[in-house]
Amino acid sequence: MINDWQDISGLIAIALLIIAGILTVAGVETIAGFDVLASGQSAAGYLAAGNFSIGVLSAGMFSVGVFSAGIFSVGIFAIGIFSIGIFSFGLYAVGLYVAHQYVRHS
Repeated sequence: MINDWQDISGLIAIALLIIAGILTVAGVETIAGFDVLASGQSAAGYLAAGNFSIGVLSAGMFSVGVFSAGIFSVGIFAIGIFSIGIFSFGLYAVGLYVAHQYVRHS
């Protein structure tokens, strides 16, 4: 099951960018003080995409946010190879969900 989540992490990143594009076209520039669409080498915003992205929904190499998708993901819902969060999915996932599944299958 973990491999399935790794396979779709790229799709999640693309979906986040589509959501950001829709909000930008709708004229929404900020949500709760965060830029809606932030992209670049170091991106910080509500929907951030970049190598080092920080935001509520972030996608990138090093992602930190409530929902993050990337190789090194830290967040409540983290999807990536190295994931840290309450609900983490990845090769090296640390989280309550993964720990619960491990104990249940042991």
